[in-house]
Amino acid sequence: MKLPEGFIPVMLTPFTADLQVDYSCLRKLTEFYLEAGAVGLFANCLSSEMYELSDEERLNVIATVVNQVANRVPVVATGTFGGNINDMAEFSKSVYRLGVDAVIILNNQFVSETESDEVFLARVHAWLDLTPGIPFGIYECPIPYKRLVSIPVLENLLATGRLCYHKDTSLQIDEVAAKIKAGGQQVFGVYDAYIEHAIESLNAGSKGLSCIQGNYFPELVVELCQKTERSQAIQNFMSEHMRLMHETYPISAKYVLQKMGFPIDLATRRKVGELSSEMMKKLDALIEEYCERF
Repeated sequence: MKLPEGFIPVMLTPFTADLQVDYSCLRKLTEFYLEAGAVGLFANCLSSEMYELSDEERLNVIATVVNQVANRVPVVATGTFGGNINDMAEFSKSVYRLGVDAVIILNNQFVSETESDEVFLARVHAWLDLTPGIPFGIYECPIPYKRLVSIPVLENLLATGRLCYHKDTSLQIDEVAAKIKAGGQQVFGVYDAYIEHAIESLNAGSKGLSCIQGNYFPELVVELCQKTERSQAIQNFMSEHMRLMHETYPISAKYVLQKMGFPIDLATRRKVGELSSEMMKKLDALIEEYCERF
């Protein structure tokens, strides 16, 4: 499975005011990303509030996205949550049967913080044996703890021929470049999560970006991936407001989308704090600056 170059959004999950998944809005949101120029979609990720969804909801969210996309772009989705390897493998197979192009594994679900890379690899290979033929990706999800993928681990998994996507959250351009080099000519792509070195990462050979800033202004991240004459200005704008965009996220992203005209409720299951009137003023100023600059 070869994923395209460009922006692959980490999708939000819309909820109704009573905190039920809003599948109608999710279909509209899928179209919103595609119209902005996304080359693929990452459903059921941290931005999707995956830990706050039941297994049934996770599958329904993924199925809704896959059905709405209708093969226009690839869709990847997380398929490993807690429990033992057999349980994770069974859920991953359920995810793959929905029609995703790759199942994403969370490396922090296979081992504890204190367990070694050798233990991690043994368990991932057990998962691989139980999920034959399924293309996969790795997401260095920061919750419940961040575990970075070392180059020896990456090389080991690349040798399986099944690894096609890696969402890097190392925040270190040297680490990103080393992973790109390790991938060589294989069907594999690094998609960077860190906006502050986005241009440098793309120039080093990363396939694209999978960053939360795309849930505020997706068309700007699409343009950044296309390396236009405005790329530096876009990166500067995003970097200047990175801390603000992380505050009370994903409620803050839903607020900006709503203010920009997209019909999404602010309801969020994740406990990220309250969207205060002061925070709203900051986000209003962010929107105003975006309109002035772009």
